[in-house]
Amino acid sequence: MSKILLAGSTGYLGKFILTALLENNFDVITIVRNEKKLPESVIENKHLKIIKVELTQSETIKNCCSDIDVVISTVGITKQKDGLSYMDVDFKANLNLLEDAKKNGVKKLIYVSVLHGEQLTHIKICEAKEKFVEALKRSGLDYCIIRPTGYFSDMGEFYKMAEKGKVFLFGNGENKINPIHGADLAEICLNSIQNNAKEICIGGPQVFTFNQLAETAFAVSGKKKRIMHIPAWLGKSILFLMRVFTSSKTYGPLEFLMTVLTMDVTAPVYGKHYIKDYFEELKNNSAIPDEKMIT
Repeated sequence: MSKILLAGSTGYLGKFILTALLENNFDVITIVRNEKKLPESVIENKHLKIIKVELTQSETIKNCCSDIDVVISTVGITKQKDGLSYMDVDFKANLNLLEDAKKNGVKKLIYVSVLHGEQLTHIKICEAKEKFVEALKRSGLDYCIIRPTGYFSDMGEFYKMAEKGKVFLFGNGENKINPIHGADLAEICLNSIQNNAKEICIGGPQVFTFNQLAETAFAVSGKKKRIMHIPAWLGKSILFLMRVFTSSKTYGPLEFLMTVLTMDVTAPVYGKHYIKDYFEELKNNSAIPDEKMIT
Protein backbone atom coordinates (compact mmCIF):
# COMPACT_ATOMS: atom_id res chain seq x y z
CA MET A 1 0.00 0.00 0.00
CA SER A 2 1.21 3.52 -0.85
CA LYS A 3 2.87 5.69 1.78
CA ILE A 4 1.24 9.12 1.79
CA LEU A 5 2.44 12.58 2.76
CA LEU A 6 -0.46 14.93 3.51
CA ALA A 7 0.00 18.70 3.64
CA GLY A 8 -2.87 20.81 4.94
CA SER A 9 -4.24 18.31 7.47
CA THR A 10 -5.36 20.98 9.97
CA GLY A 11 -7.79 22.62 7.53
CA TYR A 12 -11.42 21.77 6.86
CA LEU A 13 -10.78 19.31 4.02
CA GLY A 14 -7.41 18.12 5.27
CA LYS A 15 -8.89 16.77 8.49
CA PHE A 16 -11.35 14.61 6.55
CA ILE A 17 -8.60 13.35 4.22
CA LEU A 18 -6.36 12.48 7.17
CA THR A 19 -9.14 10.57 8.91
CA ALA A 20 -10.05 8.70 5.71
CA LEU A 21 -6.43 7.74 5.01
CA LEU A 22 -5.97 6.32 8.51
CA GLU A 23 -9.31 4.51 8.41
CA ASN A 24 -8.07 2.81 5.25
CA ASN A 25 -4.80 1.84 6.95
CA PHE A 26 -2.49 4.00 4.87
CA ASP A 27 0.83 4.91 6.44
CA VAL A 28 0.70 8.71 6.62
CA ILE A 29 3.17 11.47 7.27
CA THR A 30 1.51 14.82 7.82
CA ILE A 31 3.42 18.10 7.85
CA VAL A 32 1.91 20.84 10.01
CA ARG A 33 2.66 24.23 11.47
CA ASN A 34 0.86 23.41 14.72
CA GLU A 35 0.17 19.79 15.64
CA LYS A 36 -2.31 20.89 18.32
CA LYS A 37 -4.77 21.72 15.53
CA LEU A 38 -4.93 18.10 14.40
CA PRO A 39 -8.02 16.05 15.35
CA GLU A 40 -7.47 14.49 18.77
CA SER A 41 -8.84 11.19 17.48
CA VAL A 42 -5.83 10.62 15.21
CA ILE A 43 -2.89 11.85 17.30
CA GLU A 44 -1.98 8.42 18.70
CA ASN A 45 -2.68 6.44 15.53
CA LYS A 46 0.18 4.02 14.86
CA HIS A 47 0.01 4.70 11.11
CA LEU A 48 0.56 8.45 11.54
CA LYS A 49 3.80 10.39 11.79
CA ILE A 50 3.65 14.13 12.43
CA ILE A 51 6.38 16.51 11.28
CA LYS A 52 6.35 20.19 12.24
CA VAL A 53 7.46 22.43 9.37
CA GLU A 54 6.99 25.85 7.79
CA LEU A 55 6.12 25.12 4.19
CA THR A 56 6.95 28.67 3.17
CA GLN A 57 10.54 28.02 4.30
CA SER A 58 12.04 25.41 2.00
CA GLU A 59 14.87 24.49 4.38
CA THR A 60 12.39 23.20 6.99
CA ILE A 61 10.88 20.62 4.63
CA LYS A 62 14.10 19.23 3.20
CA ASN A 63 13.65 15.50 2.51
CA CYS A 64 10.23 15.38 4.15
CA CYS A 65 9.16 13.43 1.03
CA SER A 66 11.82 10.77 1.52
CA ASP A 67 10.32 7.28 1.09
CA ILE A 68 6.94 8.77 0.11
CA ASP A 69 4.87 7.39 -2.79
CA VAL A 70 2.09 9.98 -3.04
CA VAL A 71 1.77 13.58 -1.83
CA ILE A 72 -1.64 15.15 -1.23
CA SER A 73 -1.78 18.92 -0.73
CA THR A 74 -4.74 21.03 0.32
CA VAL A 75 -2.44 23.88 1.38
CA GLY A 76 -3.78 27.37 0.75
CA ILE A 77 -4.89 30.56 2.45
CA THR A 78 -8.54 31.01 3.29
CA LYS A 79 -7.91 34.41 4.84
CA GLN A 80 -4.55 36.11 4.81
CA LYS A 81 -2.60 36.24 8.04
CA ASP A 82 0.96 36.55 9.37
CA GLY A 83 1.91 38.88 6.53
CA LEU A 84 1.83 36.00 4.03
CA SER A 85 0.30 36.46 0.59
CA TYR A 86 -1.53 34.05 -1.70
CA MET A 87 1.67 33.78 -3.73
CA ASP A 88 3.63 32.95 -0.57
CA VAL A 89 1.38 30.05 0.36
CA ASP A 90 -0.84 28.86 -2.48
CA PHE A 91 2.06 29.02 -4.94
CA LYS A 92 5.47 29.13 -3.26
CA ALA A 93 4.75 26.83 -0.30
CA ASN A 94 3.26 24.21 -2.60
CA LEU A 95 6.19 24.70 -4.98
CA ASN A 96 8.61 23.98 -2.12
CA LEU A 97 6.72 20.76 -1.50
CA LEU A 98 6.77 19.88 -5.20
CA GLU A 99 10.53 20.40 -5.44
CA ASP A 100 11.16 18.13 -2.47
CA ALA A 101 8.80 15.54 -3.96
CA LYS A 102 10.77 15.58 -7.24
CA LYS A 103 14.12 15.24 -5.48
CA ASN A 104 12.90 12.25 -3.49
CA GLY A 105 11.27 10.31 -6.32
CA VAL A 106 7.63 10.73 -5.30
CA LYS A 107 5.39 8.95 -7.80
CA LYS A 108 2.36 11.27 -7.74
CA LEU A 109 1.15 14.60 -6.35
CA ILE A 110 -2.54 15.31 -5.79
CA TYR A 111 -3.46 18.98 -5.45
CA VAL A 112 -6.82 20.47 -4.48
CA SER A 113 -7.51 23.70 -6.36
CA VAL A 114 -10.87 25.32 -7.20
CA LEU A 115 -13.44 24.80 -9.94
CA HIS A 116 -12.88 27.08 -12.95
CA GLY A 117 -9.66 28.31 -11.36
CA GLU A 118 -7.91 28.34 -14.72
CA GLN A 119 -10.55 30.82 -15.96
CA LEU A 120 -10.25 33.06 -12.89
CA THR A 121 -6.57 33.95 -12.82
CA HIS A 122 -7.49 37.64 -12.64
CA ILE A 123 -8.46 36.88 -9.03
CA LYS A 124 -5.49 36.88 -6.64
CA ILE A 125 -6.21 33.56 -4.95
CA CYS A 126 -6.81 31.77 -8.26
CA GLU A 127 -3.76 33.38 -9.85
CA ALA A 128 -1.56 31.80 -7.18
CA LYS A 129 -3.27 28.40 -7.25
CA GLU A 130 -3.16 28.14 -11.03
CA LYS A 131 0.47 29.20 -11.14
CA PHE A 132 1.21 26.16 -8.99
CA VAL A 133 -1.03 23.97 -11.16
CA GLU A 134 1.05 24.92 -14.19
CA ALA A 135 4.28 24.18 -12.32
CA LEU A 136 2.91 20.78 -11.31
CA LYS A 137 1.93 19.95 -14.90
CA ARG A 138 5.45 20.80 -16.08
CA SER A 139 7.18 18.91 -13.25
CA GLY A 140 7.33 15.48 -14.84
CA LEU A 141 5.52 13.92 -11.85
CA ASP A 142 2.27 12.06 -12.25
CA TYR A 143 -0.44 14.32 -10.88
CA CYS A 144 -4.14 14.88 -10.30
CA ILE A 145 -5.79 18.29 -9.95
CA ILE A 146 -9.02 18.12 -7.97
CA ARG A 147 -11.43 21.01 -8.53
CA PRO A 148 -14.33 21.13 -6.06
CA THR A 149 -17.22 23.56 -6.40
CA GLY A 150 -17.11 24.81 -2.81
CA TYR A 151 -16.91 23.36 0.70
CA PHE A 152 -19.76 22.99 3.15
CA SER A 153 -17.64 25.06 5.53
CA ASP A 154 -17.86 27.95 3.07
CA MET A 155 -21.63 27.59 3.01
CA GLY A 156 -21.59 28.08 6.77
CA GLU A 157 -21.39 31.81 6.01
CA PHE A 158 -24.96 31.64 4.73
CA TYR A 159 -26.08 30.17 8.02
CA LYS A 160 -24.09 32.73 9.99
CA MET A 161 -25.81 35.56 8.13
CA ALA A 162 -29.22 33.91 8.49
CA GLU A 163 -28.72 33.63 12.25
CA LYS A 164 -28.08 37.37 12.31
CA GLY A 165 -31.31 37.96 10.40
CA LYS A 166 -30.15 39.01 6.93
CA VAL A 167 -28.32 37.34 4.03
CA PHE A 168 -26.48 39.52 1.53
CA LEU A 169 -26.02 38.30 -2.04
CA PHE A 170 -24.29 39.90 -4.99
CA GLY A 171 -26.41 39.90 -8.13
CA ASN A 172 -29.85 38.31 -8.38
CA GLY A 173 -28.95 35.12 -6.50
CA GLU A 174 -30.04 32.85 -9.33
CA ASN A 175 -26.62 31.44 -10.15
CA LYS A 176 -26.12 27.84 -9.06
CA ILE A 177 -23.75 25.79 -6.96
CA ASN A 178 -23.55 22.23 -5.64
CA PRO A 179 -21.20 22.44 -2.64
CA ILE A 180 -19.52 19.30 -1.35
CA HIS A 181 -18.94 18.02 2.17
CA GLY A 182 -15.36 17.42 3.28
CA ALA A 183 -15.97 13.71 3.91
CA ASP A 184 -17.30 13.19 0.38
CA LEU A 185 -14.43 15.15 -1.16
CA ALA A 186 -11.96 13.14 0.91
CA GLU A 187 -13.27 9.99 -0.79
CA ILE A 188 -12.53 11.56 -4.16
CA CYS A 189 -9.00 12.39 -3.04
CA LEU A 190 -8.36 8.83 -1.88
CA ASN A 191 -9.78 7.39 -5.10
CA SER A 192 -7.41 9.60 -7.09
CA ILE A 193 -4.40 7.84 -5.53
CA GLN A 194 -5.02 4.83 -7.75
CA ASN A 195 -6.91 6.18 -10.78
CA ASN A 196 -5.31 7.81 -13.80
CA ALA A 197 -7.42 10.99 -14.02
CA LYS A 198 -5.36 14.14 -14.41
CA GLU A 199 -8.18 16.46 -13.39
CA ILE A 200 -11.40 15.87 -11.47
CA CYS A 201 -14.18 18.46 -11.26
CA ILE A 202 -16.62 17.52 -8.52
CA GLY A 203 -19.52 18.84 -6.46
CA GLY A 204 -22.03 17.64 -3.91
CA PRO A 205 -25.33 15.78 -4.48
CA GLN A 206 -27.62 18.84 -4.52
CA VAL A 207 -27.67 21.82 -6.86
CA PHE A 208 -28.96 25.11 -5.39
CA THR A 209 -29.34 28.67 -6.52
CA PHE A 210 -27.72 31.01 -4.02
CA ASN A 211 -31.21 32.23 -3.16
CA GLN A 212 -32.19 28.65 -2.30
CA LEU A 213 -29.12 28.25 -0.13
CA ALA A 214 -30.10 31.38 1.77
CA GLU A 215 -33.69 30.13 2.11
CA THR A 216 -32.45 26.80 3.47
CA ALA A 217 -30.30 28.61 6.02
CA PHE A 218 -33.26 30.71 7.17
CA ALA A 219 -35.51 27.63 7.38
CA VAL A 220 -33.03 25.88 9.68
CA SER A 221 -32.30 28.96 11.78
CA GLY A 222 -35.98 29.70 12.29
CA LYS A 223 -35.42 33.36 11.47
CA LYS A 224 -37.63 35.39 9.13
CA LYS A 225 -36.29 35.33 5.57
CA ARG A 226 -34.55 38.56 4.58
CA ILE A 227 -32.33 38.37 1.50
CA MET A 228 -30.64 41.54 0.31
CA HIS A 229 -29.45 41.57 -3.29
CA ILE A 230 -26.56 43.93 -3.98
CA PRO A 231 -26.57 44.96 -7.67
CA ALA A 232 -23.63 43.56 -9.60
CA TRP A 233 -22.57 47.05 -10.77
CA LEU A 234 -22.40 48.28 -7.19
CA GLY A 235 -20.39 45.26 -6.13
CA LYS A 236 -17.91 45.85 -8.94
CA SER A 237 -17.57 49.49 -7.93
CA ILE A 238 -16.89 48.55 -4.32
CA LEU A 239 -14.32 45.98 -5.41
CA PHE A 240 -12.60 48.48 -7.70
CA LEU A 241 -12.18 50.92 -4.84
CA MET A 242 -10.91 48.19 -2.52
CA ARG A 243 -8.31 47.13 -5.08
CA VAL A 244 -7.11 50.72 -5.33
CA PHE A 245 -7.05 51.61 -1.64
CA THR A 246 -6.40 48.29 0.16
CA SER A 247 -4.06 45.31 -0.15
CA SER A 248 -4.97 41.83 -1.37
CA LYS A 249 -5.04 40.83 2.30
CA THR A 250 -8.22 42.90 2.59
CA TYR A 251 -9.87 42.63 -0.79
CA GLY A 252 -8.79 39.09 -1.76
CA PRO A 253 -11.52 37.13 0.06
CA LEU A 254 -14.23 39.57 -1.08
CA GLU A 255 -12.93 39.46 -4.65
CA PHE A 256 -13.31 35.69 -4.71
CA LEU A 257 -16.71 35.71 -3.00
CA MET A 258 -18.19 38.34 -5.30
CA THR A 259 -16.99 36.48 -8.37
CA VAL A 260 -18.34 33.11 -7.26
CA LEU A 261 -21.74 34.52 -6.26
CA THR A 262 -22.29 35.88 -9.75
CA MET A 263 -21.43 32.74 -11.76
CA ASP A 264 -22.54 29.12 -11.93
CA VAL A 265 -20.31 26.84 -9.85
CA THR A 266 -21.62 23.38 -10.63
CA ALA A 267 -19.85 20.11 -11.35
CA PRO A 268 -20.76 16.40 -11.52
CA VAL A 269 -22.72 15.44 -8.42
CA TYR A 270 -21.25 13.14 -5.80
CA GLY A 271 -21.69 12.27 -2.15
CA LYS A 272 -24.20 11.51 0.54
CA HIS A 273 -24.03 14.60 2.74
CA TYR A 274 -26.69 17.31 2.47
CA ILE A 275 -26.46 21.00 3.21
CA LYS A 276 -29.60 21.14 5.36
CA ASP A 277 -28.09 18.53 7.68
CA TYR A 278 -24.90 20.59 7.85
CA PHE A 279 -26.86 23.71 8.80
CA GLU A 280 -28.66 21.64 11.45
CA GLU A 281 -25.31 20.61 12.88
CA LEU A 282 -24.24 24.25 13.04
CA LYS A 283 -27.46 25.14 14.80
CA ASN A 284 -27.13 22.31 17.31
CA ASN A 285 -23.51 23.11 18.00
CA SER A 286 -24.43 26.80 18.22
CA ALA A 287 -21.07 27.70 16.69
CA ILE A 288 -19.99 28.54 13.17
CA PRO A 289 -16.56 27.15 12.28
CA ASP A 290 -13.93 29.76 11.46
CA GLU A 291 -11.53 27.79 9.28
CA LYS A 292 -7.85 28.31 9.86
CA MET A 293 -6.09 30.97 7.88
CA ILE A 294 -3.57 28.62 6.32
CA THR A 295 -4.75 25.08 5.67
